[in-house]
Amino acid sequence: MSSTHPNRHRDIDHAVLRLLREDLVAISRRGYERGLVVGVSGNNSLRVPGTDLVLIKATGGCQGEMDTADTVLMDMDGQVLDEGRTPSKEWRWHLGVYRIRPDVGGIVHLHPPYAVAFAVADQVPLLVHTAGRAHLRTVEDVELLPAGSQELADAVTELFADREVRAALMREHGTITVGPDLRTAYYRTEYLEDTAKVALLAAQIRGVSPGRLPLARDTAPYAEVTG
Repeated sequence: MSSTHPNRHRDIDHAVLRLLREDLVAISRRGYERGLVVGVSGNNSLRVPGTDLVLIKATGGCQGEMDTADTVLMDMDGQVLDEGRTPSKEWRWHLGVYRIRPDVGGIVHLHPPYAVAFAVADQVPLLVHTAGRAHLRTVEDVELLPAGSQELADAVTELFADREVRAALMREHGTITVGPDLRTAYYRTEYLEDTAKVALLAAQIRGVSPGRLPLARDTAPYAEVTG
């Protein structure tokens, strides 16, 4: 992370930037209120449209208590443009994904308990319902690496270099979902948590492990989003 350059965003429409900060706060608070993250964990971000700038959650704050002062503007080189603010320690992989995926406009990193249970068990949940298959397509996994490390940033960036990847489990850690905008990325976290929860419940009903659930042949897995 480089030193601050507060004048780099002088030409940005400040009304637009304010609305984007408010959107980042609103989505972050929603995740906390729905029990998808606890304490001061997790970090979300969004790309400022038409620029090489990113807004990300500040370090050390609770998502449920965020306000716009808890958002940090950065450029793709890791330079902080909000003087006196420190971004989440996970800023490296956020920026890595934005650099390699121009289609991504928002990233959500939360700790939803059912999905994380699969990550702890070193398993990826089956996409057991039509909504999960349509919105997530596939779920990948990232090995356990130190939070905030360059090693983790490299692993996450390499995984999301595949444009088909929309969601990933971080071993014994949390989840990452991406989308064309922050709200879509967030909804994909909800779908990931829901399919993980339903997989566990269905497995209990059938008396099998979640990975052995017998699923019907889905001839139109993307029907929910393609009309």
